[in-house]
Parts: sequence; C-alpha cells; structure tokens
Amino acid sequence: MKLKHFSIIIFLLFFSLPFYAQKAGFIKCGDATTFYRVFGKGQPILIINGGPGMNSNGFTTLAQKLSDKNQTIIYDQRGTGKSTLSKIDSTTITMNLMVEDMECLRKELKIKKWYLLGHSFGGMLASYYATLHPNNIEGIILSSSGGIDLELLSYVSANINSATNSDSVSYWTNKIGNGDTSYNAKFERGKALAPAYVFDKKYIPIIADRLTQSNQQINGLVWADLIKMNFNCAPKLNAFKKPVLIIQGKQDIIEEKTAIKAHKAFQHSKIVLLEHCKHYGWLDAEKEYLKEINDLLVKK
Repeated sequence: MKLKHFSIIIFLLFFSLPFYAQKAGFIKCGDATTFYRVFGKGQPILIINGGPGMNSNGFTTLAQKLSDKNQTIIYDQRGTGKSTLSKIDSTTITMNLMVEDMECLRKELKIKKWYLLGHSFGGMLASYYATLHPNNIEGIILSSSGGIDLELLSYVSANINSATNSDSVSYWTNKIGNGDTSYNAKFERGKALAPAYVFDKKYIPIIADRLTQSNQQINGLVWADLIKMNFNCAPKLNAFKKPVLIIQGKQDIIEEKTAIKAHKAFQHSKIVLLEHCKHYGWLDAEKEYLKEINDLLVKK
C-alpha cells in the first residue's frame, strides 16, 4: 500500500458554527507557534483533532457542547490553520514534536492534569502522549481512534473504497493531481468520499466542504513519521491507570478489532459502539456520544 493513499484515511470533520472562545492566543514552542482557544470553566479537556493536516475549526461546536461544566481547549496542530512553522518538512513534522506542542500548551495554561479527547488520528496522538506523559493525564476519550499501532493501514483504505464510488474518487483525485486545485474539484472529491464517514447523508455537504481544507503535505509527513518510528504504543500503555473511554460507530471505517486492541492495552477502559453510526459519533449519534463522554468526566 503506498503512502499517498493514506491521505484520505482519517480526516476530522465537524460543523464550523460561530461560537466564540472565552480565551484565544498563541504560544511559542521551539520552532512552532501554536494557536489555541479555550471554552468554559472546570476540569480541562484537550480536544485533539484528526487529519493529520487539518485545523481545529471543525471542533468549535464540540468544544462548546462540552464546556458547560468543563474547560475545553482546541488548538491548530503544527503547520495547520493559524499555527505556523518556519518550514514544513520531515524535521519539523514529527509525532514527538507534536507531543511537545501539547506539553507547551499545558504549561502555558498552567494545567497540572487534563483529559484528552482524541478523535481519529487525534486518538493516535493522545495514545502516544500517554506513553510519554502519563502523569499529566486525568483520563482519555478515544473517539473513532486510529488505534495504538498501525494496524489500520492493513484495512482502512479498503473500508473507505467499499463505502464510496471509487471511480468518482479516482476521477477527482486525478483531476486535482493534474493541477485542478479549484474549490469545486476538491469539494466534488469530498462528496465522493463522504459516505464512508457518516451514516446520515444529510451531513455529506458539510463533510465535503471540510475535506477541501486538508494539508496533504503535512498529512503525508505525519504518516511517514509514524511508519518510520514503527508506531506502537501497546508496550507502555499497560501501566496507565486512569479511565479510558473507547467510542466509535458500529459502521465505522475503523474496525472493532482496533478498539479491542486498545481496550486490552488500557487496563481501565470501556468500549462503546454506537448504532447507526460511522466515523463521527457526535453527528450520527450525538445524544449517546455526548452522554458517554459526560459519564466518564463526572466519574472523576
């Protein structure tokens, strides 16, 4: 399987409604300047979006929904959105540097311990953070997580292809590759891919629009780093003692076996599979998705 095929794997999509953060700012961490937003007050929850190569704009609504009794934090991962780098290459886009950015943010906000909510690729990043800074975590929510290793690369492309019109995806992908970088071409490609990600078709236009915003260069660099480091968190996660919620759709592109592997690695974990739901629980099954997360948060 070629790396270029992975660019369509794990995009994090959501509504971009006009919610306003109570606090927003920039922090400097090494070579990176990171943009972040904070909502609400209470126990802190860092929401880590997927992609990789996507900004955090699609998470404003989720951050707002969880901020009634919590302090939710979203941020643009290095090189995306309003977060900047002097250059983007294999020396500046790595998992270790992405974890360093998270630590810089935690210290800037004067947070001792926080919850991590990692969706899709964000779940992989949350799991990796847990192997390096377990004492800084109060609990983890793995939302349709890509997993604790690279198992998903053996099946996820096939799952996406089986749920989409592969001819249409190929047509628009080739058109973009041949120089048509117009919004329309990217949107049509997004429309062709969207049925793999949501059960409810009414969300297809929103997802298609979100998919136009991905940074393919960063996406490829992150996957290259994951492969280079032979990404596998399992050996260090057995010692993690805090609660972990593993939640995803029954029709998710991420297979149940990936969730089960994480469940076995985390001693104090729970799996929830949402009915009539694919890769985005807060869209296809919002009520149950939010209930499960809030139940974990109040059990502190």
